Amino acid sequence: MTNNDAHLMESIQAQDEAAFDILTDRYQEPLRRHLMSTVRDAETAEDLLQELLLKIWTRADQWDGGSVKSWLYRIATNLALNHLRSVRRRRESSLDPPTSMEDDRERDAESMAWMVDSEQEAPDQAVIRRERTRALYGIVDELSEEKRAVWDLVHEHDMDTASTAQALGIPAGTVKSRLYHARQQLAREWNEVVKDWAN
Repeated sequence: MTNNDAHLMESIQAQDEAAFDILTDRYQEPLRRHLMSTVRDAETAEDLLQELLLKIWTRADQWDGGSVKSWLYRIATNLALNHLRSVRRRRESSLDPPTSMEDDRERDAESMAWMVDSEQEAPDQAVIRRERTRALYGIVDELSEEKRAVWDLVHEHDMDTASTAQALGIPAGTVKSRLYHARQQLAREWNEVVKDWAN
């Protein structure tokens, strides 16, 4: 069996389980990271990943012959954004006050600790790094869902403009515009954070 994505998808369309296993082994971790970066909750990301894998198997005939990677990321992004909209609608219709995202940010900051050799980092530097990571996540969280989806595909998954456009089902010009405005917003808000720290 040829293991390129297109041949695997053609085999999956013919209900070849071995091809499905190869494709899911190839993409499930990056897709899990993409979902996690969008919904910011590991359990939800895992649930959405399982839903995505089911869609690959049951709706393989909807693949149009283009980039398999972009098709998979488009499905993942749609699942994640639909979930976030659903959560937002439930919060808006609830009489309870919305929960704080501080706990989620704390977990995100702690989950980045593996990137730094803690033995080489002074305690005060570790505190500063955690605060900066938490602040950055907070700023990214303030992006609209659409801008955050573009930001994630470009910066977290190293997708180019064309692939991002295909994954999100939007024109390349829209990707560029959302990315530009996201960068402008992040730069403005980061400068404000830095000013606050300086005071």
